[in-house]
Order: sequence, then C-alpha cells, then structure tokens
Amino acid sequence: MSDSNHQAVKSNAVSDDYLSKRQLKKGVAGWILLASLGVSYVISGDFAGWNFGLEQAGFGGMFIATLIMGLMYICLVLSLAELSSSIPTAGGGYSFARRALGPLGGFLTGTAILLEYAIAPAAIAIFIGGYVNELIGIDGPVVYAAFYCVFVGIHLWGAGEALRIMMVITALAVVAVIVFAVGMLPHFDVNNLFTIAANPEAAGASSFLPEGYVGIWAALPFAMWLFLAVEGVPLAAEEATNPAKDMPRGIIASMLVLLVFAALVLFLVPGGAGAEAMKSHSAPLVGALLAVHGTDSLAAKFVNIVGLFGLIASFFSIIYAYSRQVFALSRAGYLPRFLSLSGERKVPVYALIVPGVLGFLLSLSGEGDLMITMAVFGATVSYALMSLSHIILRQKEPQLERPYKTPGGTLTSGIALVLSLVALASTFVVSTQAALWSALFYVVMLTYFLLYSRHRIVANAPEEEFALISSAESELS
Repeated sequence: MSDSNHQAVKSNAVSDDYLSKRQLKKGVAGWILLASLGVSYVISGDFAGWNFGLEQAGFGGMFIATLIMGLMYICLVLSLAELSSSIPTAGGGYSFARRALGPLGGFLTGTAILLEYAIAPAAIAIFIGGYVNELIGIDGPVVYAAFYCVFVGIHLWGAGEALRIMMVITALAVVAVIVFAVGMLPHFDVNNLFTIAANPEAAGASSFLPEGYVGIWAALPFAMWLFLAVEGVPLAAEEATNPAKDMPRGIIASMLVLLVFAALVLFLVPGGAGAEAMKSHSAPLVGALLAVHGTDSLAAKFVNIVGLFGLIASFFSIIYAYSRQVFALSRAGYLPRFLSLSGERKVPVYALIVPGVLGFLLSLSGEGDLMITMAVFGATVSYALMSLSHIILRQKEPQLERPYKTPGGTLTSGIALVLSLVALASTFVVSTQAALWSALFYVVMLTYFLLYSRHRIVANAPEEEFALISSAESELS
C-alpha cells in the first residue's frame, strides 16, 4: 500500500462477500437524531460523576476546570465537524487518524476511543446502581447485569429502532434537567458554593480554591465528564441520511445543548445544597433537591425516576458507539474479523456483545471514579490524535473536499491538541493507578497490532480505500 507505513503494514484482499456480511443500515439518522445522539452520549455526566471534581478542587477549581475543558471540547467538536463531513465512515476518529497518520496512527486512535467507550458504560452502570438504590434499595451486580442485557438486546434488535428509543429516553432526561433547574433556582445562594474548607497545606488555597492551584488540574477529568463522548457522533456517519450536512449540524448542536446543561448543574447543585454536601454524593441532582425541598419532595422523586433516564441514555448510546468502533476496526482487520459480522438486521452482533461482557466485569469493581479516570485517559489520547489529524490533513490534503470547514482552521484544532495533552497529564494527578491500568491496556493492544494484526489489514475496507485513494491522488499531483 502507498502510504508512509507501507513497509510495516500488509494489506490483504478478501472475498467479494466479506463486506456484504459487514454492512450497517444507511439513512436512519438525520441531523436532529445525530444531535440527540450527541446529547445522549454525555447527559449522564450531568446526573453523576462530575461532582467528584468539587471534592478535588472545590467550586472555584471545578468552575475553572470546566471553562478549560469546555474550550477544549468546542475546538475539538468544530474540528470533528469538518473531518466527519469529509471522511464519513463508521470508524469516526480512527478513520480520520488512519488517513492522516497511517495504519499505526489509526489503530492507536481507535484503541484510545475503544478504551474510553468500553469503560464509560461500566462507570455509568455503577452510577445507575446508585440511582436505583435511591429508588428501590437494590444496587450492585444484579442491576449492572440487567441493564447490560436489556440495552445490548435493544441494539441487537436494529439500529433505527435503537436510535429512536434513545431519542425518547434522551428527551425524558432533558426534561429531568429542566425540572431540576426550575426547582433549584429559587434556592440558589452564592455562599453555598464555597462551603468546602480551604486546605492550609495547598499552595494558593482559599474558599474559592480549597485545594489551591493543583486542585484545578485534578478537577479536569471530572469537568470532562460533563462533555465526554460527544466526539462519538461521527461514529454514526455510515448510518446518516446526508453525512456532509448532517454530521456538522448534529455534533455542533449537541455541544451547544451540553454547554447549557453543564452550567446549570455546576452552579445549581452546590449553589442550592452546598458544595461540601454534594462533593461525593452518588446522585447529586436528587440530593440537592432533597436538601432544599425535604424528603417528601415531588420534584426530587421525579428527577430521581426520570433522572435515571439520563444515565440510561448515555449508557444506551455509548453501547452504540463502542459497537461501531469495534465494528470498524474489525472490518478493517485491526481487531479479530469475526467482531464485525452483522446479522440480517445489519447490526454488529459480536461488536455489541463482547465489549458488553467486558464492561459488565469492569463494573463489578464498583469504583465509578476510577472508571471515569480510565475513560478520560483513553479519551484524551484520542483527542490529541484526532486534533493532530485535522492539522496534518489541512497541510497534506488541501484539495480534500470539505463540505464544512472548521472556523479558525488549524489554530482551533491546535488549541484542542494542547488542552487534551494537559488533560491527559491530569489523570496521573487524580489516580496513578487508573492511568497505569489504562496504559497497560494500550501496551497490550499495541503489542497485538505489531505482532499480528498489521499483517492482516483488509485492503478494501472503507477506511483503507479512503487512504489508498488519498495516496494515489497525492502521487499523481
């Protein structure tokens, strides 16, 4: 193959029916459905997990961390809007990096995304257990297994059906956030934001920054939880109605909604119930409403019941995301090929089931904050590589058809690149254990690629054909 890694990677021809057994259903997602998908990926982060950042940094540190990560995601989303309209395949970020950085770069990006999407549902399952426990007093493996079985099963039913159900669940979650905001606004008191005592041993500590300057850095992974996985929208490119127009509209619209929701929960949870009380609460929106309205609060009961749909929405949609990432990597030969087989309903059966089993096993740890940090590790690696891909493709392929162009060009993707590396370093501050486990996963996958799969790349997979066409065009010019 004619790319920078042609001596290291061998492409293999496959039979004519290889791709016919690995098809997704096209035309099932317009831009509104894609925007809903983007919101559903992330909305669980509004209901649980982000508030651990209050424990790491207090309100002030978490606020600054959210501003920084919000900027990173805005720049990343604008970059991905261009890439997804130009290279619309189910591989998403892996496809972009494959074209810009070659087979190894594509595999490293896909592996990072896979780490994020395989682990994020495990963390969300743990948080779902917390909400179910608040409702009916049941938590643990039974809850995790039930949710994995039900929602993997719905995806096996069919992509169109699953995406429509996801849209309804996401709408209910949005209603829950709005009800929460209406119920909390009258009780907001700015003094409640600063109830965490300053650590006298931390440099720069104050009521605004209880853990000092380093707390801001430690809060970055939890600020990311308010936006984490929105970058998964491009994974639906092969199932979109009109990728060139729908992908940019969908991912940008979802990011705008998520920014509003992040501001609402970040201010109203600690501003109503106090930062100290909410910093490690398993269900912070419910906890905040109970704190101000009492245990008989109808709003709290409503948000607890309907808020569970917020967690379910992200759990449900990230199952979709990991299956499409595994499907694309497997179809191209980077992962075992059986994982990309699709049944009569054109859904990737094994790509849904195998990561689901692994995710369930991870959820048994019960360590939601550990899972968040591991997911963030994978996410930040992928963000850096996707942002770099945008920069390289702008320079290497200026003639590439770009139905949507990123405002600010490579400056925008450059900001995303730098901030993603800062966020990656923060995972070691929060939990060296989580970062090292994530790094070990990466080493295992890289070893698999170098020793085995690089010799078995499928030449006529869509991502490979995009890359081969690109190489041929560059040689002609």
